[in-house]
Amino acid sequence: AAPASKSEYQQIVRLVEQAASSKAKGGRLADRYAGPFTILSLVIAGVAWAVSGDPVRFAEVLVVATPCPLLIAAPVAFLGGMSRAARFGLIVKGGGPLEQLSRARSAAFDKTGTITTGKPTLERIVAAPGFDADEVLRFAASTEVYSSHVLASAVVGAAKQRQIPLLEASKAEEFATNGVAATLRTPETPNTVLARVGKPSWVGEYAPMLSVADLAPGELAIYVAADDRFAGAIIMRDQVREEAEAALRELTTLGIERTLMVTGDVTVTAQPIAEKLGISEVHAECRPADKVRIVSEVRPRPLIMVGDGLNDAPVLAAADIGFAMGARGATAASESAAVVNRYDTLSSLPRAVRIGQDTVRIALQSIWLGIIISVALMLIAAFGFLPALLGAWMQELVDLVAILGALRAVGPRSERLASAGPHKTTTPVQVAHTPQR
Repeated sequence: AAPASKSEYQQIVRLVEQAASSKAKGGRLADRYAGPFTILSLVIAGVAWAVSGDPVRFAEVLVVATPCPLLIAAPVAFLGGMSRAARFGLIVKGGGPLEQLSRARSAAFDKTGTITTGKPTLERIVAAPGFDADEVLRFAASTEVYSSHVLASAVVGAAKQRQIPLLEASKAEEFATNGVAATLRTPETPNTVLARVGKPSWVGEYAPMLSVADLAPGELAIYVAADDRFAGAIIMRDQVREEAEAALRELTTLGIERTLMVTGDVTVTAQPIAEKLGISEVHAECRPADKVRIVSEVRPRPLIMVGDGLNDAPVLAAADIGFAMGARGATAASESAAVVNRYDTLSSLPRAVRIGQDTVRIALQSIWLGIIISVALMLIAAFGFLPALLGAWMQELVDLVAILGALRAVGPRSERLASAGPHKTTTPVQVAHTPQR
């Protein structure tokens, strides 16, 4: 047996750690203004001292040179934005992701469970000669128990619905983006069966007689092999999220210039869906490391990566903004993402971008409002019309104005009173699928 450190899970964990450590950190919004503001304050105070010859004038100017619009207004605005996002089921991990969302120019998507619902239903079973439909489903479900893929739970659920008892496994291994293999004990014979379930290219390596199933629009196939024999295909149907087309269209209006699909599925499955939704490019049959490499090369930046499963955890950590569809409880993806969507809807993505843009706009308005008022007061103090004691009181007023301005980031009152639940308004899209994983 291989050590745990060699497992697919541990490799994914290492990829997450590498991606998180190599990702560049964005500068804080207020830091961009702190240096110039400090220099300007010292220049005004110095000139006032030099011209008047009174060192008190220097102090009077600096009293009203309040840095609080920088120190307080931006954090208050970001906290307000995070609170606004939380009302819509969006958990944003800090002000940095909000700032990145406001500037996002590219978006990459996983497919199954992200673009599609990830809740396929059983359509039919195509059994190969020598096997029956229940036997094929039994092998598949007994093997898929050991998979974390969203299709696996659908296969197991179909077997339970038909009341087909599962077989015990003495050994099981999942091969990311390909499928699962398990050594099963059958009650009919003392022998074991090595079952493989997954995409056709992988299963076909061990079962050369594999034949590709004919699929109708909206269908996908999961292939099953028993030892070196092709057992059959399980035909299922998964739908594109009904809100996906509208969400992608809205992202374009919000400034997203490039969209791409990065998926472990085969090209013939992913390409028609991408074309239907207007996604400009497709990267198919990607392993976790491939996704990290592709995303790291995408321009323009910043880039949003949207995914939902364990295999997406490394690329979510590597992206500028990892957006986890966390409704399924994929802990690894949620932990590595900068934004976690608690609602199982893709319409939350453009909402998150819009909240980020609104938050940064309000933060900048609050910062500039505070700076402008402070500079005006410094000029008044420089001419000797603002005593230090009165200047100290005026400084508090500037802080209050900046904070009140920043609090607008919590959103309008009408929005706060409205329902925070997800909204779905579009129609399901039916697209032909071919075997996927």
